Amino acid sequence: MAPDPICLLCGRPIPGTAKQSLHHLIPKLKGGKGGPTVLLHQICHNEIHATLTEAELARTYNTVEALKTHPRLAKFINWVRKRPADFHSKTPGQRRKR
Repeated sequence: MAPDPICLLCGRPIPGTAKQSLHHLIPKLKGGKGGPTVLLHQICHNEIHATLTEAELARTYNTVEALKTHPRLAKFINWVRKRPADFHSKTPGQRRKR
């Protein structure tokens, strides 16, 4: 049996029971359709889109390394790493404007 994939944002394993999704490093609306994607926990993906606009993602935060440097995301990563691998909760706030 293959090991669980690892969430590239938080570094925790993504078990089959966890909510997960693919994140386009360059948003589809900004030319990223068919571009590189990374597998993330759904909660990690939600936090990215609650924190950054599509324009910010395309312009400045289009790598996992860059995402990890954003202050709010860095704080979130530090918090979520202490949770179980299949932890999920609603992300406060709304998705940022496109």
